[in-house]
Parts: sequence; C-alpha cells; structure tokens
Amino acid sequence: MSSESTSRPPLPPFSEDSAAQKARMAENAWNTREPERVSLAYTPDSTWRNRAEFVSGRAEIVSFLQRKWARELDYRLIKELWAFEHNRIAVRFAYEYHDDSGNWFRAYGNENWEFDEHGLMARRLASINDLPIAEDERKFHWPLGPRPDDHPGLSDLDL
Repeated sequence: MSSESTSRPPLPPFSEDSAAQKARMAENAWNTREPERVSLAYTPDSTWRNRAEFVSGRAEIVSFLQRKWARELDYRLIKELWAFEHNRIAVRFAYEYHDDSGNWFRAYGNENWEFDEHGLMARRLASINDLPIAEDERKFHWPLGPRPDDHPGLSDLDL
C-alpha cells in the first residue's frame, strides 16, 4: 500500500455500527473545515458529483472544499446513516451556514459513498438543496468544529 492510500478503518464490509461510525467520522472531519485533512479520507483518484459539479482526485477535492468554505461561513454539519451494504454507505445530512451578507441557510441532502478495500472513499455522489432560514431558526448550536456528542442528531431535531 502506498503512502497515498493509507488504511482508514473501519473497513468494508460494513456492519450497521461500523457504517454509522464511518458517517460520524466523515461528519467530524468536514466540521473541521480543513480541506487537506478532509481529502485524505478519499482515494487519490476519488470521483465526486456534488450538486452539478464533478470533481476528480484529491487536488480537486481540496480546491472544491476551499471554495465551498470560503463562501459557506460558520458551517456546521450533521450526517446520519441511512443504509449500507458491503462497501457502500448512504447518508442523509443537513448543514447550516451563512453567506458574506449574513443570510442563513440550511442545506439538506443525501450522499452515496463507495469505499475501496482500505476504507478510503473512491466515489461520492451528493444531492443537495438549500433552504433560506432566519438566524433564529438555526438548530445547530455548538462551537465551530466537530459536533459534541451530546448535541442532538438529525432525527432528534426532527430534520
């Protein structure tokens, strides 16, 4: 195994517990808003469809995430396991952010993930919709960074 494809447990085939753990690990990493760190969970040639944008490889992933978090400010994300089988996981998610004019949004979506044998994500397909919200409608209240263990998840928040 090359240094570019380090193992990222849990590895497939996934159980319900290991798939849920993988989803939480992804959530925690994205909540750091550190593009280089996040990119290491993907294969060097990982392919993405994110909304209408197509991304291929870690360098493009880093560039995509840098652009994303430059415009989606105070980003906070929650992911929840939806389904899994062998080396595939489906999650639903919501995240909140504001733009540089102070307009708040909650984005809702689904992702389908496919992993290689080392637990790196080789494919990510994301469908996302943004909903404008008032600041007092926000539900994700924690300091920037990973969601605390005692903060409610999507189902708990009725999202």
